[in-house]
Amino acid sequence: MTPQARAQAAIELLDAIIAAAREGGAAADTLIARYFATRRYAGSKDRRAVRELVYAAIRRAGEVPVSGRAAMLGLAQDDAALAPLFDGGPHAPPPIAPGEPVAPAGIAPAWLEAALTESGTAPAEQAALVDRAPLDLRVNPARASVAQLRAALPEAAPIAGLPQALRLPHGTQVDQLDLYRAGGFEVQDAGSQLASRALPLDGQPVIDLCAGAGGKTLALAAEGAGPILACDVDRARLSRLAPRAERAGVAVETRLLDPGREAAALADWAGRADLVIDAPCSGSGTWRRNPEARWRLTPARLARLVATQAQLLALAPALVRPGGALLYITCSLLDVEGPAQIARFLADHPEWRAEPLALPLGRPHGPGWRLSPARDSTDGFFVARLRAPC
Repeated sequence: MTPQARAQAAIELLDAIIAAAREGGAAADTLIARYFATRRYAGSKDRRAVRELVYAAIRRAGEVPVSGRAAMLGLAQDDAALAPLFDGGPHAPPPIAPGEPVAPAGIAPAWLEAALTESGTAPAEQAALVDRAPLDLRVNPARASVAQLRAALPEAAPIAGLPQALRLPHGTQVDQLDLYRAGGFEVQDAGSQLASRALPLDGQPVIDLCAGAGGKTLALAAEGAGPILACDVDRARLSRLAPRAERAGVAVETRLLDPGREAAALADWAGRADLVIDAPCSGSGTWRRNPEARWRLTPARLARLVATQAQLLALAPALVRPGGALLYITCSLLDVEGPAQIARFLADHPEWRAEPLALPLGRPHGPGWRLSPARDSTDGFFVARLRAPC
């Protein structure tokens, strides 16, 4: 592909990604994979170059662009080498016309930027939300050692406060390593690893109420938690946990839940366990990995997520053992999904108390703890640990 053809391909992909963001369609990675599946003539260098253009344009545009061309024209304002590619030649974008729409630069849609500011996220912290993320690994001590992984990946660096964690540059390929296939490590952001360690493990059963594909579940198992019941309402995501657990050499029971019927489905676990709620959230702390997610979020969708979080928290009094712990986690820097939820729960359940946390990274934030990309080089998280009455 010529540089001009790469620019045109990026525009076409951006059009599809913008439409998917507005309509709730497939994620950008999925759309990119589908696009190149039907264009076998594009080599690996072409695919990489187009992908770089697409994600650079997504990261630059805070508001949803009116079109893929507007997004690329915005990128061309910052990169002088791009504008000449709009030459109208074969497979090239048409020439740039005076007054064409150009996507303005920004961090997020204006209402989201305001919400982040109100949540104590300074402009520099907001900018870091759309930086590129490194690749973090969690070594599975049942299958490998840190020394083995560093021998296989000499460029891996340790992460302060996480003795089983290593960090690699963005884009490092690790899934073909023998150690990965043998269950020696998992790809997991350092913030997620830290959040998992905020639950004191004393041999009690644990319910991971929103386990998803099981990143935090496997981290808890590696730390010695158990037995663990991993639950989710998403069949496809939960189905990925069992093979991961088998590869890691840990035992985890999975249970698919019906939304709104969680209490009945978990009646056999009532009053028995510590509880982890990795709540569905806006994902504002993970924009480094999924930058188009900020185009998908609307005030109405955020309100629905907040309502779901409150419903999940309401399950805690019936499930947590006397004197047990509830660990509430959201990968968000919006206070409405973090401190406000915990404050509401404690107001409704004054017999519960928030416990102070002291993780190796992050800082106190309201009744919990906050991790942010700018300060901690992790994804953004809010973590709170609540203690049930005895």
